Order: sequence, then structure tokens, then C-alpha cells
Amino acid sequence: MPLPSVPQHCPTPRELDDLELLVTGALVPTVAFDEPGSPVTLELPPSVTEQARTAGAVELVDPEGLPLAQVEVPGGTIEPLTHAQYGPFRRYYLTPAQTRARYAGRTFVPLVDALTLPQLTALATVGPVVLLPLVGHGTPELSPVSLIRATIAAAAHLPDAEVVAIPLASHGDADADHELGVQVVANYAGEDPVVGVSEDPSGAFSPEIAAIVEFDRPAPDQQGLVLFFTGLSGSGKSTLARALMDRLLEHGGRTLTSLDGDVVRRNLSAGLTFSKEDRETNIRRIGWVAAEISRHGGVAVCSPIAPFDATRRQVRAMVEDAGGAFFLVHVATPLEECERRDRKGLYAKARRGEIPEFTGISSPYEEPDDADVRVDTTGRTIDDALGDVLTALHASGHLNLLSEPDAPVVEPVETPDSDPIVGRVASASERIETPPAVEPVETPASDAPVVELVETPEADEADAAPTADPPLRILYVCTANICRSPFLELMSRQLVGSDDRIGFASAGTHGFKASPMDPVMAATLPGRGVETAGAFRSRPFTSDMLLHADLVLTAEGVHRQFILDDHPGAFRKVFTLGQFAEAVQALGEDVTGRDLLRAVAARRGPADAARDVPDPYGRGPEAAEACAVALEDLLRVVVPALTGSRKIAP
Repeated sequence: MPLPSVPQHCPTPRELDDLELLVTGALVPTVAFDEPGSPVTLELPPSVTEQARTAGAVELVDPEGLPLAQVEVPGGTIEPLTHAQYGPFRRYYLTPAQTRARYAGRTFVPLVDALTLPQLTALATVGPVVLLPLVGHGTPELSPVSLIRATIAAAAHLPDAEVVAIPLASHGDADADHELGVQVVANYAGEDPVVGVSEDPSGAFSPEIAAIVEFDRPAPDQQGLVLFFTGLSGSGKSTLARALMDRLLEHGGRTLTSLDGDVVRRNLSAGLTFSKEDRETNIRRIGWVAAEISRHGGVAVCSPIAPFDATRRQVRAMVEDAGGAFFLVHVATPLEECERRDRKGLYAKARRGEIPEFTGISSPYEEPDDADVRVDTTGRTIDDALGDVLTALHASGHLNLLSEPDAPVVEPVETPDSDPIVGRVASASERIETPPAVEPVETPASDAPVVELVETPEADEADAAPTADPPLRILYVCTANICRSPFLELMSRQLVGSDDRIGFASAGTHGFKASPMDPVMAATLPGRGVETAGAFRSRPFTSDMLLHADLVLTAEGVHRQFILDDHPGAFRKVFTLGQFAEAVQALGEDVTGRDLLRAVAARRGPADAARDVPDPYGRGPEAAEACAVALEDLLRVVVPALTGSRKIAP
């Protein structure tokens, strides 16, 4: 009888931080989840719990689906599958053992905030130090990335300082978190001393640290903002939201995105029902998109019903975790008034039982107790009700939309040696066809303003002739781009011959600019049919190369990590050559080209150092030939699979 499959689960950010500390031994004596008395716990959804108990384990994955560890259920014992590899400044995330080996004899300084000038002055007298930014979920005063940036900047001000980041998360219990932090820092420091920094609320930072802090803590009027309207159907929340958006657009100065409930249903949540579970899923999707908008300083306006308090609080947490501000507007129009306004007859149908789980009738609406403003639209004009929202927004410091927007100042356009241009005729290449004018549509008069959401039909899709896929672009990377990666580039071209469906290039993480290939390594190529090594010139790796490559293959894991430290989102297309070859061998011969890239990205394993090809530079002809043999063997696996040809023989 086959064993039941182990379910996968992506933990919360806090649990992911705990997992990393458990795997690295930073939490010793705690070595597993859910030990008695420990705040380090793992909560699985009921459906996952049931599967995990049947299978005896659960596989924990990162948000991108990369398997990190297998956890015994019940029990919590952890079997690591790979170490955490992605995220900014990953090179600063050392294990306790690595830290003690590198930095023994130093004084260890845990940090949760940027260091001020007085604190730096005090630390300068301590001697060699290791600064430990505690960057786990909910712990630092700054965002984790900004705290590491600020700590690196602080280290430059000290006579002898190193930086090690520790993902120590908060568990919501100050005393338990303090004890846990003391234990973790002790595991990093070993026998060396630990000192804390004295509190200094002065905010007297060095200029570079001040810039980091200012960027991380923008003024309210520069902060990303989510305006979240909630209320019963017919309460007027969508009308108020649209009126607010109009006012904001008139004032200008901020990017604006509307996440209207109906629009989101069509484009983001198609297929969801109106069950409680699906409605909560819909709100969480809205919240995630809004949080990402706020992360980049934009304004998002959301107007779903959002009847459940717990889900609204989840959205608030998403936004605040992204560094944005969450402004909750409760449109508190009474149910009776909402029913009176119901032109579609939805409430009547719900009372007849024709619409199940209808908010306010057969499903509850949980009124928020954390709203920033409460508005009842009964008997009020749109402008009057909007005034309540604008006043509250102004008081919060996020937006000042109370005044009428200023008319833009239009400066005359001038050309050199001429008078200001009043108008000119466009050249033939500049002329743009203007659409015919649209006559206004007359609507019947009414006693009160009526705002209708008008939907425009989608344009028909234009017929397009099918086009061939562009050539695959493969980039090889080593250290200096004078030995291994040029061999890979030139040998790959030799293997594919005139096949124009694939192209090859190379670069170095610390590459020389326009240097010839190492002559000892170049000497391994003529016997393999490559006569073009003399024309090769090296180049350093750039972000633009990564952007335009379909696949990046590195000689060693350190090169791969170098790239992913600055570009963690590229992990689906950056592999060591040995790692990629192993994945290729596990797939069928019918999986080729772009399908192969997608398949390997989906089932990638860890980059094992045993599959690295070491640098032969300066080690003589024998080392160069051994390197060439290892690289060629891997290429004869990878290149035919990419091109769809299995005819390349050893």
C-alpha cells in the first residue's frame, strides 16, 4: 500500500523566522516546534493538520513554494531540506556556528533600531564588535531591510565592526520574547561578552543613517495609504469611495488605484462564491493587492462589504507590515435605510430565502470598533457625507483634500530664438487621429444626485498572426569571466552549431572588463573544435544581463548566491550548472526548451556544493583540463535538453 503523500504548507512570516532559527541551532535548547512552555509554535490549518497526521509529517515551503523543511506531526521534530537562500542581505544571515568561527573574541551588540550618534560614540570605546540587527517579524523598530542598511552604515562609523543579521521574531509576549532573545544572542556570542545600547530618543543620526530612517518612516502625507470603506450593501460606501477618488485625482500628487468590490470580483476573484469562506478569501486578495500598492507609496481605495472583523484586521496587518497606513471608513447607514434604497430588490430576495448568506439578513455584519471615521449617509448629500471622511483624513495627516484644488499653472512653451509658441501644425509623423466626439447622454432629473457605475464593453481582441518564440538566452557566470564561463559560452556555441533558437553569453561576478580568456584555459578549447577563444573579451555581470536572460547558470554556488542576494526574485531562473544538469536528468527527454525551464523551476532542489566546478585559474594545465572535462560533461547534458536534440554525443 503506498504511503500517504506529505502535504505542503507555507507558514506565517513569524513561523518562517522561527524555522530558520531552529534549523541553524540558534534556539538551542529549543530544537522543535511546540515544545512545552516555548512560544515557538507551528499552527496548521485544519485540513493540512488532518493530512499531516495521516502522513506523519508536513513539508514547510517558502512563499514561492521552495521546500525548506519537513516537520514531524505530531512532535514538531524538524528535518531540514535546504537552507534559506533568498531575500535582501542574505549574506549577512550567518548561523551561530559560522558567527563564532569568524568573529570569536568580539563583543556582541543586539539591535532593534538604528544607532544614534551618541550610541555610536559609546560603542567606539568597546573594541571590536559584532552588530546583531534583530530583523525577525515584528521585532525591529524599522523594517528589517532598513535596519540592516542602517546597521551596515553604523558599522562604517566604528573602528572595527561586523554585521550579522538574526531573524528573531516577536511572539506577542514581551517577557517570553525577551527570554528567547537573550538565549538566541547567547548562542551567537558563545563565550564572548554581550552588551546592550542605552536608549537614546534624541534621533541624532549621522546623515546616511538619517536618510535610511527617513525613507523607512515617511511623513504621513508621503506614506502609502489604503482607504478601506466597509458597510452594508446600499450603505453608500462605493459612492463615497468614488467621490473621494475624484477629489484626490483633482488635487493630484498621488498615484491612485481603485479596488472596487465588483471590479475585483470580475478580475481577481472570478470563480469565488458568496460563502463566508470565499468572501473572506476575496477580501484577503483585495488586502494583499492594496498592501503592495501601499508598499510603493501609492494610494489604494477599497470598497467591499467586508462584513467580518477578523478579516478586516488581517488586511490592516498586511498593510502595516508593508509599511503603509490603513484608514478604515465605516459607512454605518442603518439596515432599514439600505433596504429602502435597494433598487435591485436584493434584500427582498434575501428575506424570501432566495439569496443565501446575504449580509445583514442571513449572514451577520460585524461592525468595526477600530474605524477611523464613522459615516451615516441617511438623508445626506454625497458632498456632505464625504466631508466627514475628508475632515478625518486631514486630522490624520495623510491627505488634505478639504480645499478646492488649485488650477495648474501653464507656462508658455518656448523654442530657441523664437517667440513663445501658441500653436503649431504637427508633422506627418506626429499626427494622431482623434476619436469622434461623444455626445453627452441625458439622464432624467431627480431630487437627489444619483451616481451610477457605468461599465464599458471590452474591446474585441485584434486578430494577430502567430509568431515564433524568440531564441532562448543563456547566461553563464563565474568569478572573473576569463576561465569557466567563457569556456561554457564558446563550447555551447560549438555544440549547437548553426541552431539559431538559442544564444549564449557569459559574465563574471567580479569580472574584468574586456580581458582576454586565460591562455591556459583557452588551450583546452582547440582540441574540442573551438578556434574562436582568441577573440573573446570578458565583462562584469550586470542587472540588465539578468533581466534579459531566460536562464542563468553559474559555475559555483557562491556565484548563484551573489546574484540572488541582490535579485532574490530571480531564483526561478538562476541555478548552478550542476544543479540544473541534475534536474534535467530527472525529467523526460520530451521536456525541452522553455518547457524545460518551467519544469526545472518548479522542481528545483538545493544547490549542492558537491556539484560545483572549482576555479582552475593559476593552477596549471592539468587543473584547466580537469575543469574543461567537468564543464563539458555537464554541457552535454544541459545543451541538448535545451535545444531538444539528443544527438550531441560525447
